[in-house]
Amino acid sequence: MRMQSRKKIVRNVTLAGMFCNLFLAVGKFLAGIFFCSHALVADGVHSLSDLVSDLVVLIGVRFWSAPPDEEHPYGHERIETLATLSIGIMLALAGLAIGWDALLDIQVKDGQAPGRIAFIVAVISVLLKEALYRWTLKAGVRINSSALKANAWHHRSDALSSIPAAAAVAVASFFPSWGFIDRIGAVIVSTFILHAAWKILRDPLFELADSSAPQRNEEIRRIALSVPGAIGVHAVRTRNHGQGLFTDLHLLVSPDLTVREGHRISTEICTRLIRSHLKIHDVVVHIEPDGEADSDALERTAPVCKQKEKTS
Repeated sequence: MRMQSRKKIVRNVTLAGMFCNLFLAVGKFLAGIFFCSHALVADGVHSLSDLVSDLVVLIGVRFWSAPPDEEHPYGHERIETLATLSIGIMLALAGLAIGWDALLDIQVKDGQAPGRIAFIVAVISVLLKEALYRWTLKAGVRINSSALKANAWHHRSDALSSIPAAAAVAVASFFPSWGFIDRIGAVIVSTFILHAAWKILRDPLFELADSSAPQRNEEIRRIALSVPGAIGVHAVRTRNHGQGLFTDLHLLVSPDLTVREGHRISTEICTRLIRSHLKIHDVVVHIEPDGEADSDALERTAPVCKQKEKTS
């Protein structure tokens, strides 16, 4: 899919989410304040954090969609990773704040019971956010956008958190003496939020730590060895980058090949890997004559070339 088309999909889906989150945040805050529901106010904070994450995606897509340049020869996809990370952090902070506030108020016995209209607002939130989650996730999977998929799970966490909020409001409104249930509902909401935050944060944290994709090494070897003239492949390394991988490998060829022929084989390997389903951005192939490489030693060595220490 062309980058401009991908950018347009992200923008349209995110804008729709922004208007929906703005509507829900205002509705939950007003209903929570006027009808005395801690759980609904907490849920409103969650919707507000969704609105902020929408802004992060909407602004960030302009930057991570940019093509590679001299200052960023590997592209700008790490900006999407940072945007995903910021969404997760904001969600985690919102969850901690909601839980802490609810725990401080949970022993208050003379609080006013929430009104039943607050329950209706919570149910509407569940339905709207679940629909928004499904639409956003479908678009995120279609264009393989981690930020859009993270935003979708942000919507889903809001939908899920509205369920205990609705239940708590319903119980507290029908049984006023059980007003503390509303605070317990807010605590439950915070646990949903924190769980969703970790699911969002996990992948970008591993990527920024330059994690590899070892489960794809065998498939990379298989594709490389499918090229005529490739005798052996070892020292395969991968590095996650945005929605794809960078990889390098050592290729064993006949020692009698010309430089031109060795280059042709390596180019064909690069082409097949990039066109494969592995989502590889770029490949570096190090060519070696068969029979002269210590494959086991090279497999254990991280760099392709390693400078020997000088001895005195």
